[in-house]
Amino acid sequence: MEYSHPMTRPKSVAKERERAAVTRPARAAHAPLSRKTLGTATLEAMREAILNGTYAEGEQLRQDAIASELGVSRIPVREALRQLESEGLVTFTPHHGAVVSTFSVDEIRELFELRALLETDLIRRATPRLEQEDLQKAAGILDAYEEALARGDVGEWGDLNWRLHSTLFTAAERPLTMRTVERLSHHADRYLRMQLALTHGESRANAEHRAIVAACRKRDARAAARLMRSHILGAGESLVRFLTEYRAAQRAHATAR
Repeated sequence: MEYSHPMTRPKSVAKERERAAVTRPARAAHAPLSRKTLGTATLEAMREAILNGTYAEGEQLRQDAIASELGVSRIPVREALRQLESEGLVTFTPHHGAVVSTFSVDEIRELFELRALLETDLIRRATPRLEQEDLQKAAGILDAYEEALARGDVGEWGDLNWRLHSTLFTAAERPLTMRTVERLSHHADRYLRMQLALTHGESRANAEHRAIVAACRKRDARAAARLMRSHILGAGESLVRFLTEYRAAQRAHATAR
């Protein structure tokens, strides 16, 4: 009679389970990945709608309507609204729920002053450490920017603007400052897009960007910082003048009706 000690069986079973674990396809990873992708797509679509003015400042954002527009459930919309609130693009109010945030002219001026402080510091730190690859990438973005200008694609201009700035700043290795600057850039972007769409001031920004990149290529950190500060503050003052006039005209039009 063949006898097998009971303690010898689990070893064999364990080996079988190990082999099965190696060959068995993963199942649980798919659902969270799909959900994450849907959530990210919803967030990006809603952020872009705010930045390009589809959702105007002060507009109420109804979850059901947005979910229907995007073909998703209310869950990713609700999650996106919370993320957009953390970015400062959405505000929750007691009686209207989520609305697109509105910045006063003074807040916009402050926003650009903050950007000038932080981005000047970033470019000053980054310029001596930029690699040739960074400069080539910046040159490619500038070329793409000119192509977007030729097409009149203001939406792409906003994305390229941040890509250029972030490309030049990454070498500074200041991740906390970068995240703050990115958030400030989102705030500024929607107003700049509106201004550019109505006033066509893109060519000046293009020339200023090229001057900044040229200073970086020469490793002239002081010049790059000076040009960056002038670029941002100049854009801010131009935007403040534009919005002051634009909002006054909007109020006059509303009163006349």
